[in-house]
Amino acid sequence: MPFTSRRLRAALLAAASATLVAATLPPPEPLGIGDPLFPYLGNPGYDVLTYDLDFTYRGDNTKPLDAVTRISALTTQRLRRINLDFTQGTVRSVEVDGAPAEFTTAGEDLVITPDEAVDEDARTWITVHHTSDTDGREGGWVRTTDGLAMANQADAARRVFPSNDHPADKAYFTFRITAPARLTAVANGLPEATSRRGATTTWTYRTRHPMATELAQVSIGDSAVVHREGPHGLPVRDVVPAADRERLEPWLKKTPGQLRWMEQQVGPYPFETYGMLIAGADTGFELETQTLTLFERSLFTRPEYPAWYVDAVMVHELAHQWFGNSVSPRTWSDLWLNEGHATWYEARYAQEFAKKSLESRMRNAYLRSDTWRAAGGPPAAPEPPTSGHQISLFRPVVYDGSALVLYALRQEIGEDAFGRLERDWVRIHQDGTATTADFTSLASRIAGRDLSAFFTAWLYGRRTPPMPGHPDWRSEPPKAQQPSSGASPGAPSPGAQPTGAPSPGVTAPTASAVPGRTVPGDTAPDARHRPGAVTAPFLMGPSGNGA
Repeated sequence: MPFTSRRLRAALLAAASATLVAATLPPPEPLGIGDPLFPYLGNPGYDVLTYDLDFTYRGDNTKPLDAVTRISALTTQRLRRINLDFTQGTVRSVEVDGAPAEFTTAGEDLVITPDEAVDEDARTWITVHHTSDTDGREGGWVRTTDGLAMANQADAARRVFPSNDHPADKAYFTFRITAPARLTAVANGLPEATSRRGATTTWTYRTRHPMATELAQVSIGDSAVVHREGPHGLPVRDVVPAADRERLEPWLKKTPGQLRWMEQQVGPYPFETYGMLIAGADTGFELETQTLTLFERSLFTRPEYPAWYVDAVMVHELAHQWFGNSVSPRTWSDLWLNEGHATWYEARYAQEFAKKSLESRMRNAYLRSDTWRAAGGPPAAPEPPTSGHQISLFRPVVYDGSALVLYALRQEIGEDAFGRLERDWVRIHQDGTATTADFTSLASRIAGRDLSAFFTAWLYGRRTPPMPGHPDWRSEPPKAQQPSSGASPGAPSPGAQPTGAPSPGVTAPTASAVPGRTVPGDTAPDARHRPGAVTAPFLMGPSGNGA
């Protein structure tokens, strides 16, 4: 039977070739794209175009979700293996371009070996069937009183779904969430479809703009979705606990006005929708997930928080939609561009609507600036986070310490040039990523002169330079070497965002007034350090020190 023999020989030869190739490949290893602060985050060799995420939630937020992640990517080099960031879940099967693929783990990477190498400049599809663990002690899913929400900053998307988990690789997202019919599911973007099947409902959402994995959001719970109209007909939708719908309305109705104010400062809102996700969870943070910002319910229901303070938190998170979401950091060392700008507009809003002096706040920040730089590095050259404690990257120097840089820049080039810079920055880099060098180059071009010396001192100096227009301002020298983690001495929880000591002449509020959160007084809006917060992402709230 010569025909059969030839077929058999061919099959044996192919099997032998595959075995030989596998034997010649180096052992699987975790990869990264070389971010100096997160060296193993992200993966080389491809650019993700789309994520299609399917989650099935069965009503118990202590149990993993069943999930399917489908990734469409364009290769930038020939790939014999494909690494994805993924940990804290069970992988059941993997396919590459429709064919089953071998997989293993290395570090916190899922390492996939397809039957055939994927050529350079090729469109490829990767499908991973897996579970998604809801134990969010290190970020990812957040268990709420009625379900789940998501909090992935800075590197926790990999705890929810396989991905290229770095903001340098933004992509379009589609979400399909199947949950018990009594619950409501909401995600980033706009709704595409809802279908009922028996006792479950599947909700589909799609983003109209690319998004970093850290900004993904899915909410599942007993929620009310409240709709209203923002500037230029923008759909504004808030997701709140159904029982609190009326109680929260005084806060929800403020969003359209805050959107208009931000548009007056920097130009059109960059996305297809916006709203607040108010969750029944004691997280210790608010988080600027794209088009649907995550807030703690207690921020709006505890009477101890003054209205101006809550307003400032809302504007801080809203400003991130321009600074951090639409224009994302190319590396995590560019974080100051996110947090410095959000803090800047938070402080300016508090000055305009609550008479909280911006100059006074910046002077107090200047007073502490040398201490902050000693503790965590200069704004654009931060010290790496402590291993296993990524929250330590979010130090005071990237909040008020970086807003101080923007204040100095406005003093240096004038209000008109500064305003043009802000508007051009978000327009030029919309839907993309950008670096500190991109910002400083644009600033020099708009100012009409070389600002290299100014930015080198302000962004990379270990000591705070003199403040233009305020030669009398002084920064206190550090009293002692601060821990590089950025955590306040004696901080009871690594999940709480640190702050400095109260400003001279400012009475510190009583921390015991509200368990787990420092209460801001009328002249002390410094409330980022909240003992008792979970070990997860980071409070993105008012960080001002002084009225």
